[in-house]
Order: sequence, then C-alpha cells, then structure tokens
Amino acid sequence: MKTKVRQLLEEGRVDAFLAYKTIHGVPFPTLFTKENVDELEEWAPFKARYPVTKILLAQARQNPGKTFGVLVRGCEERSLYELFKWNQLSPDKVVVLGQACTEDLALYCECKKPFPDQLDYGEAPAPVPRSRRLEELEAMPETDRLQWWLSHFNRCIRCHGCRDVCPVCFCTECSLEHKELIPARKLPPDSSFHLVRAVHMAGRCIDCGLCEETCPAGIPLRALYKRVNDLVENIFDYQTGVPDGKSPFSMLGDESFLPAGPR
Repeated sequence: MKTKVRQLLEEGRVDAFLAYKTIHGVPFPTLFTKENVDELEEWAPFKARYPVTKILLAQARQNPGKTFGVLVRGCEERSLYELFKWNQLSPDKVVVLGQACTEDLALYCECKKPFPDQLDYGEAPAPVPRSRRLEELEAMPETDRLQWWLSHFNRCIRCHGCRDVCPVCFCTECSLEHKELIPARKLPPDSSFHLVRAVHMAGRCIDCGLCEETCPAGIPLRALYKRVNDLVENIFDYQTGVPDGKSPFSMLGDESFLPAGPR
C-alpha cells in the first residue's frame, strides 16, 4: 500500500490520499501527502469504520481544484457512486483503492456486497443476500410492527448523529432543522423526524450502518433504511450504490424551497 500511494502522490495523480494511521492502537482516518507519506502503514484488515467519504467530501469542498485518493470498502464505494450521481463529487477528482471487509463484518452487517468493484487489498468475503432482521420484522403483524417502530422512535434524543455521520447526507441546509417539518423543542421528537429522514434516504442509503452504530439511543435505523431501499428497488427498479442509473428522486417534480429557518 505504501508503494501505491507514494506512486500516486509522486506522479501527481493525487494531491492527497485518505487512508488510515494507527493512533493509540486504533486505525484512524488520516490525510496523507508527500510530506507525511512515510507515516503510512502497510494494509491489514480491521473492523473499525468511519464516514471516510464524508471526510473526503469536506476536503473536496474546501479544495475544489485538488484531486484526492481514498481507500474504500464496498459500502464506501457505493457512497462514492451516489455522490457522483448527485454531483457532489467529480469522478475525475477521485482516485480509489479498494479493500475487502472481513467475513465476520460482512455477516454482522448482512451486507449484499462487502467488497468494492475495484479490490486492491484483501479477499472478497461471501455476500449476505438475505437480511434476518428484515425477515423478522416482516413476519410481525402490521399493528405490532408499527408499535415496535414507535417504541424505538420514542427513545430518540434528536442529536442528529444519524444525519451527521451519514456519508450521503450532503445537503448544506437540512430540512430536519426546519420547524415547519419537524416540531421544535419536543423530546422525544414525534415520529416525523425519522419518517422524513427515511424518505430522504430512499434511493440514497448505501447500507453502511454508521447511523445505527452512532445512535446513542440504539434505534435500529439500518433496518428502516434497508426496508425503504427495498421499496425503491421494487417500485422504481433502481438500485442504490451502483455506478450507472439515476435516482428517481432526482427527477420527480419541480424545484421547491422551504421557508427560511431561524438564524
């Protein structure tokens, strides 16, 4: 990995490369340039995950003329495809190296594609085509399922952690902060908070699961977004996180604006 990244930097193909550096025994996202490339470590599989493409997007917005490299897993590559489609990142300004997830991480995530299209490091584990969590939910009577969801939503403390960590939440102004849509000063917030966000994740969620891992209330958000994405695929024949196609939600209706929120 040191050789590939150094070559990309020295040949001028990238201005910086987003990979990992071990800090206090934990791999942590780090931006490498020619000045600190010697600190880059040899690749090894690990389970820690971060919103690396969200970090990449922030860097790209701050430095629009620069080209960045990034080390991605399967879900992170899927987020790149969505960011490309939504014109948040330019494919010409991103160079990718891919790493496989470990088999136990793939099973934990119930991931349909736990490896990127471009695989440079690791061996691709077997995909997990079925979600046990969704099957258990679908087996519930509808009224029980509704109460199950409401019981989880009622634990929400409205910290916005799910939004803040999401690699495909890229809006510079968030509708979840508009009191016209989401009632303010109400804890726990009513279910509109999560229902509005679920609509926004439809056809966009890449099933990384960071929202659920970040949630301090332990709300099973991943199951919610998996189900929403299944509906989008069944109704619109659109699959999230693939390089081709265009989200049906980028083509429906006229442009509209929310009233200005409090400053």
